[in-house]
Amino acid sequence: MNKKYDYLIVGAGLFGATFAYEMTKIGKKCLVIDRRNHIGGNIYCENINDINVHKYGAHIFHTSNKKIWEYVNQFADFNNYINSPIANYHGELYNMPFNMNTFSKLWGVVTPQEAKEKIESQKKVLNSKEPENLEEQAISLVGEDIYRKLVKEYTEKQWGRDCKELPSFIIKRLPVRFTFDNNYFNDRYQGIPIGGYNVIIEKMLEKSDVILNVDYLKEREKYDELAEKVLFTGMIDEFYGYKLGQLEYRTLKFENEILEDVDNYQGVAVMNFTSHDEKYTRIIEHKHFEFNNCKGTVITKEYPSTWKVGDEAYYPVNDEKNSKLFSEYKKLADKEDNIIFGGRLGQYKYFDMDKIIDESLKLVDEIKNK
Repeated sequence: MNKKYDYLIVGAGLFGATFAYEMTKIGKKCLVIDRRNHIGGNIYCENINDINVHKYGAHIFHTSNKKIWEYVNQFADFNNYINSPIANYHGELYNMPFNMNTFSKLWGVVTPQEAKEKIESQKKVLNSKEPENLEEQAISLVGEDIYRKLVKEYTEKQWGRDCKELPSFIIKRLPVRFTFDNNYFNDRYQGIPIGGYNVIIEKMLEKSDVILNVDYLKEREKYDELAEKVLFTGMIDEFYGYKLGQLEYRTLKFENEILEDVDNYQGVAVMNFTSHDEKYTRIIEHKHFEFNNCKGTVITKEYPSTWKVGDEAYYPVNDEKNSKLFSEYKKLADKEDNIIFGGRLGQYKYFDMDKIIDESLKLVDEIKNK
């Protein structure tokens, strides 16, 4: 029986949308479905009082891959936003990433050499031992003062565990600069699409059929009948009914506040709150992403928490135990003939936006070259 579509794409996020765009370019028919009531996945922007609100947390596009930068620029013009977050510890404000502005305020040092000597002196507490947990790893990179004020409690809020209980590899490196440069990313290209990320996804999906508010796993038989192959970008363990066990994720809760009488709440798009005094990890003031001078502002407080079935899964917990379980699910996935798993949840791996596009394009190339 000839099926109506070549591909059923489950998930209208960046991975699925990129795949759909490339497939329709070569004449394939795609149906894109999503359980949410909008396209765009976690990069979806909701317009509130003329402000593009990043509904699922701050998304700043950055890459050193010229090919990917040129690729996204075909869908939208990007502004020149530079990510320069501020860390707030009990009302003390510090520049991030850790740089000479941070060190000068923290210790009163003036030269890079003084800052290096200060960090080196504080690392001696470890007695040159190999770090065995995240706390020791962080101290080995930035010393005790920065760890205690700007890393420890923030990380514990993120992961819901004491830093001594977290594996050292979570913080393989911390950005430390001995210059007065507040640009958080080292990447060559950076910015926010003018008009928000929806502009990109809408153009990517122009030639695909899209159905929203669909729970594929509840109506799988019906939708599988429509297409030759399925690209599944949801949680791989959920796809298999958690039959090998549940993978662990972290989830996020977002609390929006519309402040009609405040034009500038915090003076920066992203402010991290690094103590346990605040239960949220950061406040996003969305208008600063697009240099929006409209009246009023919208802020979002971000609360990490332990994931449970029914929650949105944001971050895979890629420790040894979960990586081992994922490898068992991947063995099942590799045996599938007509189902492809992709994206952050399908591959159980955190990807930045440029990497997710690159992964999707690699999948397209694999299919084309078969």
